[in-house]
Amino acid sequence: MYLGIPNPNILMPLKKLKIKPESGSSCDKVEVLYNPDSYTQSRQVRPIYAQGSSGQQSYVMAMGAGKETLQFRLFFDSMSAGSEVGGDMLDKLKFTANSLLPSLAKIVDVRTYTEKIYKYMEIDENLHHLPRLTLEWDSLKFEGMLMSCQQNFVKFNESGMPVRAWMSCVFVEAMDPSKKKSLNPLNSPDTTKFRTVSQGDTLWSIAEEEYGQPEQWRAIADANGIVNPRLLRTGDSLAVPGL
Repeated sequence: MYLGIPNPNILMPLKKLKIKPESGSSCDKVEVLYNPDSYTQSRQVRPIYAQGSSGQQSYVMAMGAGKETLQFRLFFDSMSAGSEVGGDMLDKLKFTANSLLPSLAKIVDVRTYTEKIYKYMEIDENLHHLPRLTLEWDSLKFEGMLMSCQQNFVKFNESGMPVRAWMSCVFVEAMDPSKKKSLNPLNSPDTTKFRTVSQGDTLWSIAEEEYGQPEQWRAIADANGIVNPRLLRTGDSLAVPGL
């Protein structure tokens, strides 16, 4: 019989990462079941080149560049039980009851929880664009959109229902339109311009950079005859029409 020090997470549960969609969104707020064991923040600057007076190339920072990305992996296990698991009280009770059932009788499909996050990459039926998300975890506060997500189901019950999964997420910073305008005063949505698609670009991120409104991605799609907005190819030239 174990008589050692109890798990401190039972006495004082760990603070969980929370993901909150913007006001008016049809998506659910999420408190993760398990915190990520690590996360990566990165920023990429795309230079624009100009010919110097000496004949040599020099470069300056490209306007609209420098968006931050946040990447991490989340663990999901619907067979877990205990106060260390995130979610509301109903989730905790459901997990506890589920953990007492034999494997074949497990009733909690792990996709119930992964789909809440996966849905953040769909056009919100209330907002008509991808929802802006606020991620909060103690001192970490990040505002952005979920641009890439991969679900990996790794355990199933006897009937084939997934009960354990990993989810790799990449969030891209969503800048305040008023800040974007002050940072990029020469950027005008009044005339058509052209830009080259860089790795990681999406129609939503381009619309936010050019117009300050990600929901205006349809204007760019229509101007370029794009049917599937997710199929952008790095190196393609896009016309960005005036609004």
